[in-house]
Amino acid sequence: MIPTEDASARKREIEDKLKQEQETLSFIRESLEKSDQLTKGMVSILSSFESRLMQLENSIIPVHKQTENLQRLQENVDQTLSCLDHVISYYHVTRVQRQSDISAIQYFTRFERGKELLEAEFRSLLTRYSKPVPPILILDAIGGDEDMEVQADVTLEHLPEAVLQDIICISAWLLEYGRNQDFMNVYFQVRSSQLDRSIKGLKEHFRKNSATSALHSPATGALWVSDGAGKDDVLDIEIDSYIHCISAFVKLAQSEYALLTEIIPEHHQKKTFDSLIQEALDNLMLEGDNIVSAARRAIMRHDYSAVLTIFPILRHLKQTKPDFDTTLQGTAASTKNKLPALITSMESIGAKALEEFADSIKNDPDKEYNMPKDGTVHELTSNAILFLQQLLDFQETAGAMLASQESSSSASSYSSEFSRKLLSTYIYKVLGNLQLNLSNKAKVYEDPALRAVFLHNNYNYILKSLEKSELIQLVAVTHKKVEGSYRELIEQEIQNYQRSWLRVTEHLTERNIPAFQPGTKLKDKERQIIKDKFKGFNDGLEELCKIQQGWAVPDKEQRDAIRQAQKRVVSEAYRAFLQRCANISFTKNPEKYHRYSAEQVEEMIDKLFDTSA
Repeated sequence: MIPTEDASARKREIEDKLKQEQETLSFIRESLEKSDQLTKGMVSILSSFESRLMQLENSIIPVHKQTENLQRLQENVDQTLSCLDHVISYYHVTRVQRQSDISAIQYFTRFERGKELLEAEFRSLLTRYSKPVPPILILDAIGGDEDMEVQADVTLEHLPEAVLQDIICISAWLLEYGRNQDFMNVYFQVRSSQLDRSIKGLKEHFRKNSATSALHSPATGALWVSDGAGKDDVLDIEIDSYIHCISAFVKLAQSEYALLTEIIPEHHQKKTFDSLIQEALDNLMLEGDNIVSAARRAIMRHDYSAVLTIFPILRHLKQTKPDFDTTLQGTAASTKNKLPALITSMESIGAKALEEFADSIKNDPDKEYNMPKDGTVHELTSNAILFLQQLLDFQETAGAMLASQESSSSASSYSSEFSRKLLSTYIYKVLGNLQLNLSNKAKVYEDPALRAVFLHNNYNYILKSLEKSELIQLVAVTHKKVEGSYRELIEQEIQNYQRSWLRVTEHLTERNIPAFQPGTKLKDKERQIIKDKFKGFNDGLEELCKIQQGWAVPDKEQRDAIRQAQKRVVSEAYRAFLQRCANISFTKNPEKYHRYSAEQVEEMIDKLFDTSA
């Protein structure tokens, strides 16, 4: 057992050591805190120093560059003064003829070397800083995918301002002292390349977008009649791309001319500008010529809907022409005539397509295998009407196409009203050709009733299509009675169809029915007459209903009206016939002949033109 005093001493010793350790720990903790504060202060000082150093660098570098430029200019001035001193000494110190000659040679050598350096710098600055204009900026400038008649006020910057000022200074010196126009050729070559690349970049932008989405421009509208929607979307993109590229060319050319006027002397500006735009303009005109060639091939294939590709393009070209003429004012006649020549070419091929389409409607062959078995609307009719409806979006363009082929004096200065009348006459001509062809095609049907149903369906389809669109108003410009004419044709064919039921209802007439008194016994011949009438009616009704149930009248309103009219005629005649025969005993088996009630007959007629019945 440890004595009490030793334990107490031991405890005090431990407490003293513990206190010393705590004091040491507190000292260390305080030292660490001071060290952290010093570290933070040093970091703050270094950060502040770094920030000030960057500010100093940003301030000094431009000054350094300006100083460097000033030193270079000073050296050039010194060299020029030195050369001038030599030249002056050449005139004043005649005794040192040889030395003067050497000084003059050195001066001109240095002068030519300086000119070469400036020309090289001119080319270098243009080449280094000239870049194609991004497609997004071009679209902003021409109005993007919206109506391009409303253009945004976007400035297209081709060169940085500092670089532009250097180029202007160099061109001014070369013009005044260089006595050489080579730098102008360099200018148009470099800028021409960038102009063409800008337009090609815009075209590529549309192609990339077409891979992910189908762009649509109000400039094109809905045009296409084909088997594949995907193909039409791609074609729509190509048309939209070309239309935007035409607008982009005008906008970029205007911007290029504004830039050119700051660099090229006034008396060389038009010629340089003419050379600058040639490559881009020629590429656009070549693409336009390819569109015309494709339309020409489509006409040869009788694919007239494909020719409609030129309509939105031609409309845009004509809308753009005033700006185009203004921008190219002062260029060579061959340059200014390129767009008008393309417009003329498109008008000619468009007019040819319209005329050949009208002839194709008239001369479409009458092939039995191509005729609808149920007498519905013929494919020729729907295609012809759809083609005409597509022209509505381009009335002025189509009218101008037709007017361009007129040789009369009124056509030479045609107005929009004149072209509208021409288009009205053209549509009426197509409708006339269609009506004539349908009449010829209907002769393929041996059954007159089916022939009437076929013509009725087609005439009704034409009239309803005309009424749903603006075609009826357009045709009425020159032929005001066209609507009434079609209504008469439709009514006439309904009457022709109703004649097919005469062979049924003729059995219900009073003809050959013997006169009798109630209770009078009929002769065998008289009984047979009544039996034949019932049999003829039953057989005719069953045959017509069976055949005509498979025919088609697509228009529900017309279908119901025809059924109702026929039901009324047949039902009334049948009820009257049954009434006359009610008290006549002509057979021991009346149910054999009296197969249908009047209500059943009406139900059978209600199933006409219904294959699902």
